Amino acid sequence: MEPKTILIALLILIAIAYHVFWYVTEKGRANRQDGPLTPKGAALGAAFVANFFDTLGIGSYATTTSMSKLWKLMPDEKIPGTLNVGYVMATVVQAVIFMTIIEVDFMTLVSIIGAAVIGAFLGAGVVSGFSRRQVQIGMGSALLVASALMVLSMSGQGPAPGVALGLTGVKLGIAIGVSLVLGALMMLGIGFYGPCLIMISLLGMDPRVSYPIMMGACAFLMPSGSIQFIRMRSYDLRTAIAFLIAGPLAVLIAAPLVDRIPLFYLRILVLIVVLYTAIRMLMSAAQERAAKQSA
Repeated sequence: MEPKTILIALLILIAIAYHVFWYVTEKGRANRQDGPLTPKGAALGAAFVANFFDTLGIGSYATTTSMSKLWKLMPDEKIPGTLNVGYVMATVVQAVIFMTIIEVDFMTLVSIIGAAVIGAFLGAGVVSGFSRRQVQIGMGSALLVASALMVLSMSGQGPAPGVALGLTGVKLGIAIGVSLVLGALMMLGIGFYGPCLIMISLLGMDPRVSYPIMMGACAFLMPSGSIQFIRMRSYDLRTAIAFLIAGPLAVLIAAPLVDRIPLFYLRILVLIVVLYTAIRMLMSAAQERAAKQSA
């Protein structure tokens, strides 16, 4: 059996175990959530739209949060937990599809995924010494610089566009180090997709290989974090069920489109994702500063 097949099988087993845990935990609670659990149409629609664009590499957190607040799908404090609990299956489906259809060097794939998982595991303790605003400013500024470098590359004035399917030596070491940091930063709510996309591009790899890498990392990360949300009941069960239903369906529809996007347009998409992430981080930092000053 090929190593990548074993990795995919392991991911599927983890996903099954996670959903069994979720079902058994909720069924065994004496005071389960009151009211109907039939998914709302708005929640199904939000999950479909968010995961459609998530599959293209845009990310689902910001889009889902915006729609949740606009349509009042759940209390604000339940949004992070609901996203993690409800989107595990959609993310696993993404990872399985892209690890299957997109060729990528196995050692590079496993190294970056492993680094991200370790970073997330250690992140709570390591990153806790930094303020959220400091991280937002640092990451936002770094992504703006990376975006400028990518524009130079696309215009022919910088390094040639990457086509490599894997990394070795110093470049692999850089990727592992960056992935450790990105995994840790996920504990602060900073998304993995945008930074991973730009890292892959700047290291000379084909941007398409970022899909199995970034989605594989998140798929292995999310179940462990989501278990904590379930135990603490820090999520909205009805909305999470809607996300569980609509998310994977959107992934199955959007996945074939990724491989059909011309490379130039994919790079433009990467640039848009990174700029969006950078601007969002810097705006959040400014809002936090304003909130502190007003207080």
